[in-house]
Amino acid sequence: MSDKKTIGLACDHAGYEMKEFVKSMLVSRGYECIDFGTNSTESVDYPDFAHPLALAVERGECYPGIAICGSGNGINMTLNKHQGIRSALCWTDELASLARAHNDANVLVMPGRFIPMEMAEKIVDAFLATPFEGGRHNRRVEKIAVK
Repeated sequence: MSDKKTIGLACDHAGYEMKEFVKSMLVSRGYECIDFGTNSTESVDYPDFAHPLALAVERGECYPGIAICGSGNGINMTLNKHQGIRSALCWTDELASLARAHNDANVLVMPGRFIPMEMAEKIVDAFLATPFEGGRHNRRVEKIAVK
């Protein structure tokens, strides 16, 4: 059994192939994954997979989450409807690092139709390797959720 985190994964049909690539990469590195689907390239609605991922991250069943849809926008908007989620749409590794360091993002979203698998790997690596800086960013992050 790995001492690494359990990572939650979700996607729609446009993100399926990238999700499978990311899952394989993570498992090969010793991470456990909870896959919330989808499980094919057949057309589906991204909220059906985003909501279960968000709830699992909020409940502490997995951390962090990684979600993928065609543009990344729809699944990102859905995830961010949850008060305990800080989902960040990232298409470069630098954005992923900043999302973690400055925003304490707990879900990474990628645009499956717009980035190659090699970039997805770099983005995931950056997201997982970057800690939250805290400090002045704490105050800002605390103001995100509606109270």
